Amino acid sequence: MNQIHEMALVDPAAEIADDVEIGAFSIVGPKVKIGPGSWIGPHVVVTGRTTIGKNTRIFQFSSIGEEPQDKKYAGEDTELIIGDNNTIRELCTISRGTIQGEGKTIIGNNNWIMACVHIAHDCHLGDEIVMANNASLAGHVTVGNWAILSGYSLIHQFCIVGEHSFTSFASHVNQSIPPYVTVSGEKAKARGINSEGLKRRGYSGDQIQQVRRAYRVLYRSELPLEEARKQLDEMAAEHDEIKAWIEFLDTTEKSFIR
Repeated sequence: MNQIHEMALVDPAAEIADDVEIGAFSIVGPKVKIGPGSWIGPHVVVTGRTTIGKNTRIFQFSSIGEEPQDKKYAGEDTELIIGDNNTIRELCTISRGTIQGEGKTIIGNNNWIMACVHIAHDCHLGDEIVMANNASLAGHVTVGNWAILSGYSLIHQFCIVGEHSFTSFASHVNQSIPPYVTVSGEKAKARGINSEGLKRRGYSGDQIQQVRRAYRVLYRSELPLEEARKQLDEMAAEHDEIKAWIEFLDTTEKSFIR
């Protein structure tokens, strides 16, 4: 049987798996779904059309699925989807989507979201992401798998944060970040590749060297972007890890950090 504290307020229409725990003074709205094995701490608000997967932990004073902070929002029935095995620490705020962003904010699986993080409307996060304390995403941001956003990193709306990328402490990011790239600075600039992260995730020395070669083509060769793209296409034909660069160049709507 689920363990709902007698001081929690859970709407009878909410769909709560049998073994979910909900702490004292938490509030769960009528359109909420919470999967098995999840834990909602005390003083948490989960509202709106919000779906939380299995084995996800949400700590005290977090606000999950509230209305988007968007002046265009007019009460539409939009959605927040959170996957499995996520940890969401204290004082986090995660908004649901807007109709301008297809109506959904989506968070994948196995993400580690630390205290005071803000994830705005219509953001799409992949898997295995780390967002350290006070990192913030504006609306419509996409974050790829295994990205790490250090504390106080700020990501501008509509940016893409590529897979395996890394932002240093207090990076101010107003352009997209390609896969594998490390950025830092009040106006974030590229500093190299996230080689240490790739080693930890099992990339071989040769694979890391190919990523480093691709970085040099894009950042050090001084080639026009069209010519650099042709070289990356040739590399991707032989090395699968380079395909992420091609996909990024094909999908980013904003300029990217160069």
